[in-house]
Amino acid sequence: MSESDSQAIYEKLYEEAKKKIDAKENKAQVLVGTATCGVSAGALKIKEDFEREIKEKDLDVDVVEVGCIGHCYAEPLAVIAKPGHPAVCYGYLDDGLVHRLVEDFLAGDDPSYEYALAALERNDVFPTFEDFPRGQYEHKLILENCGFIDVRDINNYIARDGYKALSKALEKEPSAVLEEVKAANLRGRGGAGFPAGIKWEACIKSGQDEKYVICNADEGDPGAFMDRSILESDPHLVIEGMILCAYAIGAQKGYLYIRAEYPRAVGHVQEALDQARAKGLLGESIMDTEFSFDLEIFQGSGAFVCGEATALVNSMEGNMGMPESRPPRLASQGFRGKPTVLNNVKTFAYVPYIINRGADWFKEIGTKDNPGTAVFSLVGKVNNTGLVEVPMGTTLRELVFDVGDGLRDNKEFKAVQIGGPSGGCLPESALDVPIDFDSLHEAGAIMGSGGLVVLDENDCMVSVSRYFLEFTQHESCGKCTFCRLGTKHMLDILNGITRGKGDAETLELLKELAEDVRDGSLCNLGKTAPNPVLTTLEYFMDEYKAHIEEGRCPAGVCRELILYYIEPPKCSKLCNVCVGSCPTEAIFTRDDGLKEIDQEKCVKCDNCLKACPPEYNAIVKLSPPVLPPEKEKTAK
Repeated sequence: MSESDSQAIYEKLYEEAKKKIDAKENKAQVLVGTATCGVSAGALKIKEDFEREIKEKDLDVDVVEVGCIGHCYAEPLAVIAKPGHPAVCYGYLDDGLVHRLVEDFLAGDDPSYEYALAALERNDVFPTFEDFPRGQYEHKLILENCGFIDVRDINNYIARDGYKALSKALEKEPSAVLEEVKAANLRGRGGAGFPAGIKWEACIKSGQDEKYVICNADEGDPGAFMDRSILESDPHLVIEGMILCAYAIGAQKGYLYIRAEYPRAVGHVQEALDQARAKGLLGESIMDTEFSFDLEIFQGSGAFVCGEATALVNSMEGNMGMPESRPPRLASQGFRGKPTVLNNVKTFAYVPYIINRGADWFKEIGTKDNPGTAVFSLVGKVNNTGLVEVPMGTTLRELVFDVGDGLRDNKEFKAVQIGGPSGGCLPESALDVPIDFDSLHEAGAIMGSGGLVVLDENDCMVSVSRYFLEFTQHESCGKCTFCRLGTKHMLDILNGITRGKGDAETLELLKELAEDVRDGSLCNLGKTAPNPVLTTLEYFMDEYKAHIEEGRCPAGVCRELILYYIEPPKCSKLCNVCVGSCPTEAIFTRDDGLKEIDQEKCVKCDNCLKACPPEYNAIVKLSPPVLPPEKEKTAK
């Protein structure tokens, strides 16, 4: 066929999609965020509430399921777009607020701005998200459509220039697509930061005809939800990126490796694949060209180690999900022994933008050696948790305090755990470190897939280190002696330290073991597993020493090193709040009417401390766990 035919086919698809979407946008719409974050906050009930209220008032309004808008702290969320008014986002929805919005805004003309988070477009009445500090730093690129399009209708994606990059690529030689990706210096967003174009080129140089493209969506980091949210919110973007990769390297078949624990992502991607196939954008003779490529989903069983490339391929082939030594690299000998390109969800998502807008445009975002944006799931003790996208080079301080709006309850910042369970814990002195692959590596952390946990003064860094090491130790496949036994021994040492046991030799042994595990493990899970330990030993040694030398947990977290005590002068005889809050009935009323804690029954759950009225403030947490002398005598 002629070069212009694929463009003509795309233009026809675009016009059809635009006509359908424009018809919907000419009437009121309610876009309800139903990604996993929204669903867990009750979004499906909110959607039903809107539908019921609208039906009762006989209004001509569409209620549409969309993905994650990124402001997860305010879920459940909905955007109301009504002709004649700016589209407005409302958060913290409940059935009462739904009733108010339908009654006043959809049936009437009162937008109820007092309940709104922000408008989505410039207006003279209410600020937009861009007017707040977060909006000054965010640069939404691959999150651009998330939360604003009907994820289950391909026409929404096409009407926003979706698959335009594919039509442009089919007019060129495959080598032109490869060169554009190489020129953009797109670094893999799975964590390693290896240039995608070089990986694709190595696959081509293998010289074999049969090749595969695999998308790694095995996102298993605690607190990480970037890849899952993108697949739930804009799956066609990733699919188009994979098709472009397949065209560039000459692949005929591809797979999306998605965790079975992510049923919404699996369901939305499957629908997207079926719709793309029906439109002639996937499968045989794509856009009536000689290029054929098809995709299917492979559901992973939840092993963290299968995020590692060779372990992932092993599991797809029906083998144990265990890493293999390299070389050979997957680009030359991968799935079924054939050349394979394996990239992360976010890596593929950038490709359509690069082909549409060019490598030079992409390199204008971010830094010279780290172009583009970084997508993070911002969680922990920060006010505005959620999904964020900022240019590479944005500092940790800007991400936590401007984008995330600082820490909850005005607590003091202590650290950020960046890069998932194998990342590093960076202190306040590292807040001005730019977010990019190289700067974070120099600071002792890694970019990882994009998880970022904010910790405050109430977090114990020894306990945090123990928590993440316990996760990676549990997820170790056991192939390497260093990873299998070394992490177990490290965990035993950390468990002892959280109980106040150990000495200077213990700390030296812990560091030595961490370095040995890092240097002696086969795959990156083992090599990076000690990162939380090594970084906390470097930046928070004072907390380790407090546990060992003073028998004290400065944050008051480690149970063996704390106890709760009621100060008699402050206790009210008439108040029984603490008694009712105790799950083990450890708090009793003495003969004089005051309350006391039976230390043998106390499980140190913290309930009594939280329940005690502020005007009394009678309960104190003691670390080291030493009772006042008069009480100690009584106890003996």
